[in-house]
Amino acid sequence: MPSTLVTGIAELTTNDAAGRLADAAVVLEGEVVAWVGPAAHAPAADARVDVDGRAVLPGWVDSHTHLVFAGDRGAEFEARMAGQAYAAGGIATTVAATRAATDAELQARYDRLVDEMLRGGTTAFETKTGYGLTIADEERSARIARSRADAVTFLGAHLVPDGRDADGYLDEVVGPMLDAVRPHVDAIDVFCERGAFDEAHSRRVLEAGRDAGLALRVHGNQLGPGPGVALAVELGAASVDHVGFVSDDEIRMLADSWADGARGTVATLLPACDLSTRMPLAPARALVDAGAVVAIASNANPGTSYTTSMAFCVATAVLQQRLTVAEAVRAATLGGAIALGRDEPTPGLPDLGRLRVGARADLHVLDAPSAAHLAYRPGVPLTHAVWRAGARVV
Repeated sequence: MPSTLVTGIAELTTNDAAGRLADAAVVLEGEVVAWVGPAAHAPAADARVDVDGRAVLPGWVDSHTHLVFAGDRGAEFEARMAGQAYAAGGIATTVAATRAATDAELQARYDRLVDEMLRGGTTAFETKTGYGLTIADEERSARIARSRADAVTFLGAHLVPDGRDADGYLDEVVGPMLDAVRPHVDAIDVFCERGAFDEAHSRRVLEAGRDAGLALRVHGNQLGPGPGVALAVELGAASVDHVGFVSDDEIRMLADSWADGARGTVATLLPACDLSTRMPLAPARALVDAGAVVAIASNANPGTSYTTSMAFCVATAVLQQRLTVAEAVRAATLGGAIALGRDEPTPGLPDLGRLRVGARADLHVLDAPSAAHLAYRPGVPLTHAVWRAGARVV
């Protein structure tokens, strides 16, 4: 199969044992990386691309998004910026608009957002259902999501719909709704938060998903202290996302979940959401220092984080959450891959988040000599070129 040599790389972030390489090159063959090393030792290839002294890193792996929706919540955002507190009930506005939209309208909005992500260097992503909240609407959301996403999560337990009680609605979520979406999804999630689902309800959702063979995810500790982190770790969830309000004990709990080679729970930081809701930024520095595995994701959604820019999230993590550039880049690439269970190759699926032999050939070329410029020049569009699965898309 045809190969491409990408050379002239001033700084290459591999997220592998090689770490960062200067004056490096990468060979892409088909959909995967075939060689990584010093440019002076690069093998011949069918084609050659010189990036002329730019930095290259793995494509962003955005492990938490909500991209299948209709409508606009700009007025809600403006009110929140004027001092109105965020409450989970705003989700109902998007639910109504999504239910009223046609499949074609939802697909078109979704495609625009995915293409926007690619232009910003995001080459792999997860997205969730959760704006339908009926069997038919959740099934079509999952089906549309599957058309582009690397991972799809069932979030029927996003909110109790108007006119329903939690117990009765969850009978549907863990029964016929789960059955309907199951062919299209990889994981199940629950909004374990005040105004949404309590610990008992959340446990019921997660246990049903586990019984159905799905990975577990939790929205937890966003609006205040709560049971989300502890429940996620107890049940072996792949990730717990938001984690803005976590105690020292919960930070240790997340770190300890990875002890002795165990596959633990990733703490997923959503800094754009914290800013948009004027909530405290998650304690990234404390989590990393404790040994927790951390991911950074956009939480792209119409209500609380209407951005697909992982570069913005990385810059925020460095400038305001005190991560180093290397830590933030790793969290937004390999950290996301770990949260999605895609950090190691599986049959038919090469690993994500690294640039090493056999990994999916997802490259993000910056119009800068180093990854430091992501935070050094915040807000500046720095994506120069993008390869996804070996094909240049930007």
